Amino acid sequence: MTTTTATATATATATDDATRIRERALAAARSVTDPEMPMLTLDDLGILRSVEVSGSGAVTVAITPTYTGCPAMATMRDDLVRVLGVAGFADATIRVSLSPAWSSDWITARGRQALTDHGLSAPGRVPVRSGPVALSLMPTRRELHCPQCGSGAVELTSEFGPTACKALYRCTSCLEPFEHVKEI
Repeated sequence: MTTTTATATATATATDDATRIRERALAAARSVTDPEMPMLTLDDLGILRSVEVSGSGAVTVAITPTYTGCPAMATMRDDLVRVLGVAGFADATIRVSLSPAWSSDWITARGRQALTDHGLSAPGRVPVRSGPVALSLMPTRRELHCPQCGSGAVELTSEFGPTACKALYRCTSCLEPFEHVKEI
């Protein structure tokens, strides 16, 4: 009976330790900010997909880029490895996962609020479609509001902003220009 109790206690302690180690790795990974929008963490953006810790202490982090070919991916990988190293995880691997493809629906409520607080227009929800999708060569008409005054009277000035995931708009009420994170 004593051996069984000792084994159960040791197993529970090992499980608790593994959980604490994983939570520490997850907290470190969740603290990494997006290099192009530093008011957001990779977790806020939905880029951080998973954090796993092996029995040997090696950490594997899965991230999904907002766009294939996103130029910030190398910086994100380097930042994750650096932050995990500072947290005591010297053996960290960053895996890029392209499936499922990132969706702006993965941005958290906190992330959407941070975008608005910093003068960017948060993306709306991606429409759910079934069947064929019509191809349009015209700019997408988005339902959005000025992050400065809240007006819906906005005009597209450029479909292409400083990054591939943003478009440029101008409010026709307060005349302020602003960036909009595209719905994907």
